[in-house]
Amino acid sequence: MTEPRVVEESAVLVDGPWAHRHVSANGIRLHIAEAGTGPLVLLLHGFPEFWWSWRHQLVALADAGYRVVAPDLRGYGASDKPPRGYDVPTLSADLAGLVRGLGEREAVFVGHDWGGVLAWSTAAIHPNVVRRLAVVSIPHPLRMQEALRRDKAQRRASSYMARFQVPWSPERWLVADDAANVATILRRWGGPGFPDAETEARCREAMQLLYVPNRALEYYRWVFRSMPRPDGRRYRALMETPITAPTLQLHGELDPCILASSARGSERYVTGEYDWRELRGLGHFPHQEDPGLVTAELLRWLG
Repeated sequence: MTEPRVVEESAVLVDGPWAHRHVSANGIRLHIAEAGTGPLVLLLHGFPEFWWSWRHQLVALADAGYRVVAPDLRGYGASDKPPRGYDVPTLSADLAGLVRGLGEREAVFVGHDWGGVLAWSTAAIHPNVVRRLAVVSIPHPLRMQEALRRDKAQRRASSYMARFQVPWSPERWLVADDAANVATILRRWGGPGFPDAETEARCREAMQLLYVPNRALEYYRWVFRSMPRPDGRRYRALMETPITAPTLQLHGELDPCILASSARGSERYVTGEYDWRELRGLGHFPHQEDPGLVTAELLRWLG
């Protein structure tokens, strides 16, 4: 096992037809990649990724007439990585603050994996900020808790979350051997042929930024540890608020870590317009596995 190498934040400032900058939100600075003009669309990444996972949609939606912003979430990429603030209400406040920091009153929220958890949560906790909602590869948080209670298959699929509760060992596991286990996660969770060499290399590099492994795992640790605590109960009560924003839910048929059967049923928490699309032949990363299909679904929904 080789020692972790030091990776500079400049590694995640990938050049392209977008601009990089930082925006102050909720007491921290969030790095964003931004392109286009028009109605604001936020693209929220998941684990173990960073803003670049939305590169295809960032360009395509900007070309279609939208102002598109892909941030690094708190603790990831070139955003601030404070030691605290990885509870979902605080992370949702980051995003509500980001919308205001961008000079807008509302935005379309598009989230994958953890970004999807935060999109669902912001729509419930800060409903005036979310104009429309699209979630990829993640159920409504209360539906996910139900699946974990009742479905043995989902508990088996989510067993990695329990392993992430151990202090420091998972961090070392993530970055060992040039973050080889990030590639393992991408392969296990993705559909056939995923990831390509560039995606693997960039995600491995981004995970080796100082503090990122710990901060990324703190998301999972808060979810588990808050369950019996007052803060967890308060969050679940907040999530009982019906989602009024029109909602599109996309899920890969072959997703092995968040089962499509677990994602179904999320419409019970939505009172606005709702559309479910199961994407055949795709795994946990549909927006990267078949970017054209996901972009077309988003443009249909936005249009």
